[in-house]
This record gives sequence, C-alpha cells and structure tokens, in this order.
Amino acid sequence: MAGHSKWANIQHRKKRQDAKRGKLFTKLIKEITVAAREGGGDAGSNPRLRLALDKAFSGNMNKDTVEKAINRGTGNLEGASYEEIRYEGYSSSGIAVIVDCVTDNKNRTVADVRHAFSKYSGNMGSSGSVSYLFKNIGIITYYETNQAEEIIDLAIENNAIDIIQEDKYLEIHTDTKDYLSVIKVLKDNNFIFDSAELEMYAETKIQLDSELAEIFLKFIDAIEELDDVQNVYTNAEYPDNI
Repeated sequence: MAGHSKWANIQHRKKRQDAKRGKLFTKLIKEITVAAREGGGDAGSNPRLRLALDKAFSGNMNKDTVEKAINRGTGNLEGASYEEIRYEGYSSSGIAVIVDCVTDNKNRTVADVRHAFSKYSGNMGSSGSVSYLFKNIGIITYYETNQAEEIIDLAIENNAIDIIQEDKYLEIHTDTKDYLSVIKVLKDNNFIFDSAELEMYAETKIQLDSELAEIFLKFIDAIEELDDVQNVYTNAEYPDNI
C-alpha cells in the first residue's frame, strides 16, 4: 500500500474531476466516436466503448446522442472524422506534461497546444520525450467513503496493484488488463465509486512551491480549456496551501 498522499493533491484531483464534468458530453461524444471507429460498435466486444457508454449513461446522456456517436464512428452516419493525437512536453518549472487530444483538424490542434506551452514558457517535445516517465493504469476513486476496509480487501483480492488512502479518501490502482474486472466486482458489491479512469500515472513526482504551483495551474487550465483536449497528465506534486 502506498504511503499517504498529501491532502492538497487529493483536493486538486477532485477539483480537476469536477471541472471535467463541465465538458463531459463533448468529450464523451468524441470518445464514443473514436472507440467505435477503432473497435467497432458492439460494446460487448469493445471494452473501450463499454467504458465510454457507462460514463455517458451515468451522466444522463440520451440514447439518441449515444447512438449517433457510435454510428459516426462506424461510418454509418456522416459527421466529423476524429483522430487521436498526443502531445508531450515540459512546463517552465520542469514538470512533465502529456496532452491527449481528439480532433478533426490536426493543424488547429497542434497550433493551439503549442501556443499554450509557449504562452507559459513551456516547451513541447517529440513523441516519447516525457511519456517514459508515466505508465498507463486504471484509477478508481472514492472521495469520501466509510467502507474503506471492505473496498480495499475486495480490490486486493482482485489484483489491485496499489492503494492510496487518506482519511475517507481512497484511490485504487489497477493494471489496465484488470481494470474492467475490478470495476465490475466493486459495482456488483454496491461499492459505487466517484470516478474511474484509465490514466497516464507518474510514480515519481516533482514538488512545486506555492508560487510555481500557481503559475503551473494557470498553464494547465489554459490547455484543458482547449476544445480538442481530452485529458492532461502531469507529474506535479502540489504544496499543502494550494
């Protein structure tokens, strides 16, 4: 079990998750479309699509919107042709940053992301320049639970690779191959989580002081506000007063 994470980083994570909900439908429509294009429109045989649909329906997206997104992905309905693209680089404070985008115009997207890096004195790098610092894992989060012991036992029994706990906050890390099965077991036992994502996770963090953290968060806000950006991952560690 990992050592206690700092409360500042837990609060930051929750703030980011809450902010993402503001653009949830736009992001999910793109994700459903790309997932259907890459793996087909049958959620039973397409785990990525299954995850996207679960999020869409839990967010009360209507069925017609979901079906249109699937049909665009499979080519049964005309619409924007989306492409996934990843950008990597460093902030001015040396924090590694991964920006995952889904776009119908690569030239627009790279210009927007590059501008955000440049505006805050960061540097975009080539593919692989920072991604080696991260690994792809499943992260299942409970922000406030009174059943941590039972959840932890169940997660460990089902191959969780790490647990982060502080007070009522609980974060379960899984291998990507076990992610869906752990989610299913938790749901089957009525341990409904607050968020579940496949993420790029950096085990080695870089600590920021208050001044650098404020500048860095303005930079991340600028990137996350871009329409084509789906997810942003960093190896930042925030001070307690953020």
